[in-house]
Amino acid sequence: MKPLTPTLCLTLALAATPLLAADSSHIDHRTTDYRQQWHTDIRAGYQKLAAQGQALAQQSETYCRAPSANGLEQTKQAWLEAFLAWQKVRFVDFGPVEQDNRAWQFQFWPDPKNLVARKASYLIKDEAPVTAEKISESGVAAQGFPMAEYLLYDQAFSESEQALPADRTCKLLLAVTSHIADNSKTLARDWDDFRSAYVGNEQYTDATIRAAMAGLEILEERRLAAPMGLRGNGKRSVYSADAWRSESSLIAADASVQGLKQYFLPAFSGLLRDRNQAALTEDIEQQFDEVLANFPDLDTPMAPLLADDDAFRSLQSLYIDVTRLAALVNDRAAVALGVVRGFNSSDGD
Repeated sequence: MKPLTPTLCLTLALAATPLLAADSSHIDHRTTDYRQQWHTDIRAGYQKLAAQGQALAQQSETYCRAPSANGLEQTKQAWLEAFLAWQKVRFVDFGPVEQDNRAWQFQFWPDPKNLVARKASYLIKDEAPVTAEKISESGVAAQGFPMAEYLLYDQAFSESEQALPADRTCKLLLAVTSHIADNSKTLARDWDDFRSAYVGNEQYTDATIRAAMAGLEILEERRLAAPMGLRGNGKRSVYSADAWRSESSLIAADASVQGLKQYFLPAFSGLLRDRNQAALTEDIEQQFDEVLANFPDLDTPMAPLLADDDAFRSLQSLYIDVTRLAALVNDRAAVALGVVRGFNSSDGD
């Protein structure tokens, strides 16, 4: 997307001024309604994350108390369900999730230096007890879904002497999943407490839209284009994707689009329609369906799709659909609403 020029920004601002001056009370009331809906919808997502985080912690405890092959598979499934719940609300990059680097605590990514694996090795070899305090002091690479994913899924680690259900590794898994559960519960509670500040502040309308824009941008550029070799060195590599160890990179992408459709789109569509953008609204809603139509066929490991040119075409189709969706939201809708992206909106995750 080309950045908006100062002239274009000024034109949009001036164009909006007569409408706001003519009936500012109506606009304020309507934008409050949008934020009320966004708060309610995002709240549902955070509550789902809290419930799945708790389920993951409980299943991890059940497994480590009485290890079995079936129990390990159930723990992996619990991890996936909690991780996908996070993916659905991952686009929210403001408010309580900003406190204490919570987003990074849930998902330390990208991780080009493989800090998660290095941190796991250190914590397992360290003689100090693995406690909640130890995890809290160990940094974001040790605190979230990627660390639990490493312990549950990493192929080389699973063939080592430290593999689950080794005692110290189980203690680390329990501490990490407990941290995820506590973090999820606190985030849901803090979002509830954030309601008055969020609904009452006009700036959060643009902040919510920019969050969705950044989420689509990260999905397009980092989670798809980078592993597909469309960015950087031009080489396809699954290791550039998130959640590659569990082979859930594409399932996670699906969840992120579902989350945007479920928790962001309803109020956004209402806002666009109230700004006389019915046709654009329909285009965006249809494009969300187009992207999701690529699934569940792409709810498969990404690596085989990157390795085979014929299979790679399905990834290309998904990428094109995501690019079109990002253009509709980040270009056309943003311009129509006068929302200007931050300078580094896609820097960080």
